[in-house]
Amino acid sequence: MKKYNKLLSVAVATAMGLSVNVSAQDQDEEEFVEEVTVTGIRSSIKKSMDIKRDSVGVVDAISAEDIGKFPDTNLAESLQRITGVSIDRSVGEGNSVTVRGFGADFNLVTFNGRQMPTSSLGDGASAPSGRSFDFGNIASEGIAGVEVYKTSRASVATGGIGSTINIKTARPLEAKGLKATVGVKGVMDTSQNDSTDTTPEISGLFSNTFADDTFGVAVSASYQQRKASVNQATAGWRDGYLGSADYAGEWGALPATDGSSWNSWNSSTENRPGDTDVYSIPQNVSYSLLDIDRQRLNGQVVLQYAPTDRLTSTLDYTYSKNEIEVRDNSVGIWFNHAYTDSAWTDGPVAGPIFYSEVFGDTNVFPGYGDTDLSMSGSLTANQSENASLGLNFEFQATDNLALELDYHDSSAESKPNNRFGTNMSLGTTVISLTRQTVNFENDLPVISLEDNGIDPFDPANRLASGSAFRNAYFKNDLDQLQLTGHYDIDPSIYASGKFADSIDFGVSMINNNVNSAFGVIQNETWGGLGTPGDLPDDIFTFETLPDKFDGISGANDPNLIPGFHTFNFEQVADLLENQFGICSSPQQGSSINGTCLAQRTTDRIIEEKTTSAFVQFNNTFELNGRDAHLTYGARYEETEVFSSAVVPVPIGTEWSANANELYLQYGGDTIYESQTGKYNFFLPSFDFDMLFSDYVKFRASYGRSITRPTYNNLVGGTELTALFRPDPAGGFASTGNPALPPNESTNLDLSVEWYYDDLSFLSLGYFNKKVKNFVGSDARTENFYDLRDPSVNSAFVPGLQGGPSDPLLDFRVTFPTSNDQEATLDGIEASLTHNFGESGFGVIGNYTIVNGDFEYDNTQPYRVSQFTLTGLSDSANLIAFYDKNGLQGRLAYNWRDKFLAGNGPNPFYTEEYGQLDANISYEIGENWTIFAESINLTGQDRRGHRRSENNVTFVSPGEPRYMIGARWVY
Repeated sequence: MKKYNKLLSVAVATAMGLSVNVSAQDQDEEEFVEEVTVTGIRSSIKKSMDIKRDSVGVVDAISAEDIGKFPDTNLAESLQRITGVSIDRSVGEGNSVTVRGFGADFNLVTFNGRQMPTSSLGDGASAPSGRSFDFGNIASEGIAGVEVYKTSRASVATGGIGSTINIKTARPLEAKGLKATVGVKGVMDTSQNDSTDTTPEISGLFSNTFADDTFGVAVSASYQQRKASVNQATAGWRDGYLGSADYAGEWGALPATDGSSWNSWNSSTENRPGDTDVYSIPQNVSYSLLDIDRQRLNGQVVLQYAPTDRLTSTLDYTYSKNEIEVRDNSVGIWFNHAYTDSAWTDGPVAGPIFYSEVFGDTNVFPGYGDTDLSMSGSLTANQSENASLGLNFEFQATDNLALELDYHDSSAESKPNNRFGTNMSLGTTVISLTRQTVNFENDLPVISLEDNGIDPFDPANRLASGSAFRNAYFKNDLDQLQLTGHYDIDPSIYASGKFADSIDFGVSMINNNVNSAFGVIQNETWGGLGTPGDLPDDIFTFETLPDKFDGISGANDPNLIPGFHTFNFEQVADLLENQFGICSSPQQGSSINGTCLAQRTTDRIIEEKTTSAFVQFNNTFELNGRDAHLTYGARYEETEVFSSAVVPVPIGTEWSANANELYLQYGGDTIYESQTGKYNFFLPSFDFDMLFSDYVKFRASYGRSITRPTYNNLVGGTELTALFRPDPAGGFASTGNPALPPNESTNLDLSVEWYYDDLSFLSLGYFNKKVKNFVGSDARTENFYDLRDPSVNSAFVPGLQGGPSDPLLDFRVTFPTSNDQEATLDGIEASLTHNFGESGFGVIGNYTIVNGDFEYDNTQPYRVSQFTLTGLSDSANLIAFYDKNGLQGRLAYNWRDKFLAGNGPNPFYTEEYGQLDANISYEIGENWTIFAESINLTGQDRRGHRRSENNVTFVSPGEPRYMIGARWVY
């Protein structure tokens, strides 16, 4: 490395409190410096730093520390170490990323430069709404590196205005010779409720070259099983109302002060929100104990053949299978908003201190007798399989021209792996509550109850209630053909100046087919099915609650319900099928013979064809005696969308056993609908960099990028929600819009990077994005299929059906629209990587500040449509590591500020969260390494809320996960 500016380095290092080794002697630029080979953590840092320094535009990377050894056990958890990258977690693991404030749907993930399909059934009841890649499907052991392109480039696939993330796997001819590794790991997740199981993780990788390194084979595989529990309190909320009388008549709003509204009887409100204050009413509150069993299998085979120096062919097959089973036992209450007492914090956004409802007086309001304490059991069980077959040819056609032809046929499929469906729920109930109250003064919402003398916690009083068996399916087939080339321009052809050193060019064709299907069988017997004697007492197990939320404020409240009864889903489902035919003779839907698998009545298809072409000019020149680079080009994208759907047609309406719930009736009829859309974009890009000194690089980038609409916004067909409310609430429906244009972003990046040592650098960057074509939501009121609302002219009668004399049922149909509003997001990224000489110690730190005019105004009621962006937040990482003499250790702290996690009429936020991870390893001889790791070492809890912090949406205690194992490397 050439000598850096001694005075500048000392000044900056002194200001930062760092120790930097600076030579006391002037050195000649031609001096040879002995290259030091580094391994492990420092090797990964060096490779990642080299990629960042040598890339065009702003690129960050993570590289494997060794063959088969990625820095983290989960790719998303590794990516969160990159400046500006945050992750979202599912069942305790990272599964998707947010880059510079743009969530998962705004980031494109490619696999060895290929666009990949995605599929999952996260809730087991619906297909994925977006295109975001689930990193939980891919093991990290077979990954060689991950590159995050934060600036647009003509030669890089577009589809992410936040970033394009490219996952790279090992290639045998890139690391010639015999290489092999086997790793074994035991995982102990301390979140498990009723066990201390240690689950296995096994991985292996073999790579070798033959015939004078002209033929290579690489095989990798991994198996992982994980058992964990997630205990969670959740609350659902009605829309954000104003305290004015204009909202008091709506179902769920606070009673009018003059007693004129339907729910004014015997209700009291302390510190009632003022006319201009916004508030939200709790709809339901529950405690859930989720037990998770996940098994993941990954494998890849790569064959390479290079018969000459000019031709390399690669055939690869990648497979992954992720099976997940989640058993959810819960207890909860539901508010009807009839006789209520409540107290509120001050506005302008008022939060509930407590909310209480009294039941029992059927003479005043029929249908509101004693209410029930629901205890339910749910099962989510499905599998996702990814498969990709690829063929690649790299051909050096001439000394100046290199061509690459790449084709892959890939699929991702999610479906149930049991005889019940993808997401199922069975309810049990005891109808004995005379009052139910929730206190919101602590982090944990505290449910307390009063009963009429019938003990809701005695299993002898518990009877079955409603049930639902949902059967979802999703498949994404994608095939892509790419031809790219690189041409080095002969300097002798320059006639009047040098316009480029080389040209990159290419074309791509993608056929993307998405199929989602859904069906449900349901029994609306939520008021009770049969008698308590139908359920043997010994099928229930009592689980205590306070200890499941230990450490969260409110868990030690003496008013908190003590616990609830859980049960085995399969046992109760079989019992109720034998007694009542809940699957074979359901009230809604129909099942496949001999199973509880619902016949799929909704079937949607999206066909998306994209053709793209690009040209990019690369130029190297001197500016003020320093090396500089200018890369400029453009990309053209054209996409056609065809969307079709078969959806069920209701044949009538019916009042359920609850006064405030009505349902659509179905008879098996369906209707076919289709829509089309088309768009094209011209996307220019410019990247400039130059050396200010031997070790300081300046970058400037400008370009345009797009993110395509999510799949749920493109689907055809209008889907009606089966449940609707008494007048004036009415019904709800939704539909998609395949003509939606992509989000379009104009991007500017400026950054300075100082590489002041072989393994140390400091960078500071500014980014600005102007985004338009955001997808918003609009609504219209429609009537469908001559459906009628019996709640307008009739008193409550369970089973009453709508007839010709009843008024038409109004549906509020929501649909996506393109928002013409333009918004700006900008921010600052700062990053430091520093090694403390030859001590072995080092530190990595970064901080990202994100600003934007996307914030949700919590003081506006739900009727006001707002333009927002989810995922916007500051983030930071701090990593301290040691790597010397075969001993490696790392402490990594990741922090993310509060962010808007969902918008719409009632927004919700995920609160500030920080997590500490740790690992340590030691090399024994030349081949063996033993290691220990911990995820969430301090057991950080997570919480979310709506407009007010008192409007809690979820709170979940965090527990550490420990791993211990060994690796053998040849």
